[in-house]
Amino acid sequence: MTARSQNEAELTALLISPDRDLASQLAAALAQTHTFQILADLKSYPTQQTLEIRARQLKPQMLLLDLATDLAAATELVRFSTTLTPPVHVVGLHTRNDSTAILQSLRAGAIEFLYAPFDAATQREAATRLRRLVAPETPVEAEAGHVIGFASSKPGSGASTIATQTAFSLQRMTGKRILLADFDLTGGTIGFYLKLSHPYSLVDALQHTEHMDLALWNSLTVNYGGVDILPAPAAPYADAIDPARLRVLIDHARRLYDWVILDLPAVFNRTSLMAASECERAFLVSTAELPSLHLTRKALTLLEQIGFPKERFQVLVNRVDRRSDIGTGDMEKLFGCPVHAQLPNDYFSLHRVVTLGQPLGNDGDLGKSIESVATRLCGAMNGASKSGAPARSMKPAFSQA
Repeated sequence: MTARSQNEAELTALLISPDRDLASQLAAALAQTHTFQILADLKSYPTQQTLEIRARQLKPQMLLLDLATDLAAATELVRFSTTLTPPVHVVGLHTRNDSTAILQSLRAGAIEFLYAPFDAATQREAATRLRRLVAPETPVEAEAGHVIGFASSKPGSGASTIATQTAFSLQRMTGKRILLADFDLTGGTIGFYLKLSHPYSLVDALQHTEHMDLALWNSLTVNYGGVDILPAPAAPYADAIDPARLRVLIDHARRLYDWVILDLPAVFNRTSLMAASECERAFLVSTAELPSLHLTRKALTLLEQIGFPKERFQVLVNRVDRRSDIGTGDMEKLFGCPVHAQLPNDYFSLHRVVTLGQPLGNDGDLGKSIESVATRLCGAMNGASKSGAPARSMKPAFSQA
């Protein structure tokens, strides 16, 4: 015997029928047609409060409602059912094809009418119409956006600056929807750099993931220069982050934006590791100083141990001085992997950016280097399949306190 197709799946329903003979006739018919799955059978008309509670508990798609016993009481329940969230569609039941009951119930908000002895063909036709209503043709879903993370191996290496300016470069280059989220909850600086004054933060978003909608999201983010910003809290937030909430938040963001840029705390931070596991690609930011190089090598070892694919984590070396004694080849030998890009030390451009609270342009050496990173990122992601999805097969380090 083959499984029923999704199009023929039973519609879940709450049955309200004081007329027990009517309920018995319906049950016998459903045993043959399987058009409705009765989740609960109420033997009297409930109060509106009781109906709302049962609807919230059971989440039926349909309300099969006896109109024959008391049409006035049933009609009031029909009207009330139209106000429930999520909606519960009403199918009127009767002992006969009663035109008065049909008209009054439809005016109150019912959408179908069935009567004894519940002919099988009539049931199936009604069920087909109802399935179209509760499960309309699924629209083509927009492709999920790319999630990119930036984390320093050593605090102060410049990951926040690179993440911020990469977000603005992507916006200039693509004109797409960009989100920049500051996940450094104890020392986030994006709000400071951009001189933002905003009452909400990423912590507020994490605390409201279970009822996030577009209106709430728009109130939590602030737009700056064409990029939506989800800043870190003004006061340091040291509580542990729930991995499930973090995942829901990032999944929500990737459905709204073409690019989601995560500014992460130092890579050894638990929040950074959890967020990195949701990224298609992440950049580890180092400087050419020996302590930072040493920590970068340790970080790469850690990432390999916990199962992060090597091709998804790339090294950026920031504040490179042309007179440095350590060349690219030496760093690559130390890391055991290529250096994706080197960014010049451009103190004066950065000072101007922070002082004015403006995005870095592409007229200076640093701006050109960051734009090059963004250009390569666009090329890599446009050529990548969505199999480069979150690296969730990692070891349990991400879910432990």
